[in-house]
Amino acid sequence: MIKTFRFGTSLFAAAIAMMVLAPMAAQGASEGEDLDIVGHVADGYYWDFSPLKIGTDRKGKVELPRIFVVRDAEGGLGVDFFWSSTAAVHAGHYTAVWADDGHAAPAEAEGDHAGAAPDEHTEAAVEGRHDYYYAALSPAAGSVVIDMSITRQLLFAWFGMLLVAFLFIRLAGRYKAGIGRTSAPKGRLQNMLETLVLFVRDEIARPNLGDKTDKYLPYLLTVFFFILTCNLLGLVPFGATATSNIMVTAVLATITFVLTQLGGSRDHWMHIFNPPGVPAFVKPILIPVELLGLFTKPIALAIRLFANMTAGHLVILSLIGLIFTFGSLFGGVAGYGVAPISVAFALFIYCLELLVSFIQAYVFTMLSALFIGMAVAQHEHHHEEDQHHAPGMAEMHEAVLE
Repeated sequence: MIKTFRFGTSLFAAAIAMMVLAPMAAQGASEGEDLDIVGHVADGYYWDFSPLKIGTDRKGKVELPRIFVVRDAEGGLGVDFFWSSTAAVHAGHYTAVWADDGHAAPAEAEGDHAGAAPDEHTEAAVEGRHDYYYAALSPAAGSVVIDMSITRQLLFAWFGMLLVAFLFIRLAGRYKAGIGRTSAPKGRLQNMLETLVLFVRDEIARPNLGDKTDKYLPYLLTVFFFILTCNLLGLVPFGATATSNIMVTAVLATITFVLTQLGGSRDHWMHIFNPPGVPAFVKPILIPVELLGLFTKPIALAIRLFANMTAGHLVILSLIGLIFTFGSLFGGVAGYGVAPISVAFALFIYCLELLVSFIQAYVFTMLSALFIGMAVAQHEHHHEEDQHHAPGMAEMHEAVLE
């Protein structure tokens, strides 16, 4: 009861703070500073601490290192490392091009307004601009082969990886000492993690993998806790959601795809290249469909996680953006007036996002276990006539959708 009261008090205090501070920020927006909703959700070469004024540009953004694998004019390969996008431009090695106006800041520029092009139009366009982390950087000579720069979503993917490793290395040390193995688990953290581990093992892995559970359980546990941690880190102030980056979710889905195909049984490939219970003249049509289905499953995995985690943040920022919009159009009074409604809905969506963070980790892990289980399963049939033991691919697809 006391814990619930404390949580409710903290939530109420956060709501009051948002209702007071958001209209103030809206007044700042009305003076020329825009709320970039998509920019807050998208990836970038900086760590965003807005509305705090920190960093070299005093815009609340701390630039992240830029790393390029480049090919010079003679065809040789090399690596360029800079602590920031601004350092890359000011060093005279790279040119910054902003997508909004197409104007370039040449590498030769120096001084307080480094990057201003020699012609008057371009100079006016980039006058006073220091946000090189928004620009595309192009080498003054040669070409970029691979851009290995650190982005904020990559940074938080690393944070998630390190946090999961830290928690479970610590948990493994406790089990080696006998805590939780020869005696009852101790501490809230160990009990919570053990509950989640048992849930993944008993409710996700075993029903789908059967006797193959022990082989694939380490991967399922890793992907579940990594996704859950990244989802929750995205809800922390000044955080970024690594799982709202399609490249992160695509890599996770690709790993599931590779494990599925490598572990595929003979029956798995027979159902693709020689579907049982299907007339011979239909097989040439069905085989390409089944091959396509191999790739649509991981694509659906990647897009589902990416879209759900991005959508929630967009809704929250859009609701907060109403305060900026009303403040810009009708003044600070209107911003304060709409703040209670916007903040109330934003807090509701925020709490919903907490639930979605767990659900999406569960869904990705469950579907990964299901796809792997379907591929490694051994069926009793070995002939096309045994239709009772060899369900058609349509029935299998219906089971996946269910």
